[in-house]
Amino acid sequence: MGVVLNMEGSKGGPASVDRLVGLTRSDMARVNELILSKAGSDVELIPELAKHLISSGGKRLRPMITIAAAQMFGYEGDNHVKLATAVEFMHTATLLHDDVVDESDLRRGRKTARMIWGNQASVLVGDFLLGQAFRMMVEVGSLEALDILSAAASIIAEGEVMQLGVSKNLETTEDEYLQVIKAKTAALFSAAAEVGPVIAEASRNDRAALRSFGTNLGLAFQLVDDALDYGGKASELGKNVGDDFREGKVTLPVILAYRRGTSDERAFWKSAIEENNCDDAALEKAIGLMSRHNAIADTINRARHFGEIARDALAPLEDSERKEALFEVIDFCIARVV
Repeated sequence: MGVVLNMEGSKGGPASVDRLVGLTRSDMARVNELILSKAGSDVELIPELAKHLISSGGKRLRPMITIAAAQMFGYEGDNHVKLATAVEFMHTATLLHDDVVDESDLRRGRKTARMIWGNQASVLVGDFLLGQAFRMMVEVGSLEALDILSAAASIIAEGEVMQLGVSKNLETTEDEYLQVIKAKTAALFSAAAEVGPVIAEASRNDRAALRSFGTNLGLAFQLVDDALDYGGKASELGKNVGDDFREGKVTLPVILAYRRGTSDERAFWKSAIEENNCDDAALEKAIGLMSRHNAIADTINRARHFGEIARDALAPLEDSERKEALFEVIDFCIARVV
């Protein structure tokens, strides 16, 4: 049994970030050059491992948002390129650390760094990338941008620890789970969106609008990922379908299915999640229970809700092609499953 998820956009064609890519192409070429430069080191393993992950096919969505958000308010300097690179390094570092914590084997369809070089190297290179990110933030010279991104780094780490606390805990509430992903995922989207208008010296209202956009986009993005884990394809996920289930992660589809289930069904979830009885047959049963209780559909509806909040956050801003591009990012994130 599987859940069929239509990957086409709601307007008759596949939603995409093509407009955002086009508008940021020139600056993103500079970001990519800076990424390669700052990932360099005389310690041979560092650039080898860093480039493995950096070149693994991600869309660089977060740094593109930083670039577009700075452009929206007429920024013409170079610092948005450094901040976008710092954002990408923070993201890459968290991926390296996440894969160790989650014992993941695949990342975007390729072996994770930890599977090739080991856990210790992955953690330490992640630390190196974080250090490089902070050096670039300091070079920019904006205390406010530094405060936003350093706060995000701290919040992300808190989110990772919070996730350990809810791992395998089926009594986790939806509110508790949303707090985890707000820290773990949405914090970096929020910071990536906010630092652009900060260095462009935009108004506090404009900064708040981009901050809200980023936070709610990040929540929607993570909830869609949660849904895809039970109904997507490995090529779309960048990992194996059902990895969250096998790792005992209590994500929103699990929370909803568990709380809506019968006593027998809750016993199944306890056996699967808490006692690691999570083979392929158990995964199929889990997907069936989620379908029965609309857990995946309602997770997607939650994602749509946060997507609409992100859209409303941008709505009062002056109309522009970059504003439209950010609207399309929301559509793209949701359209991975709708």
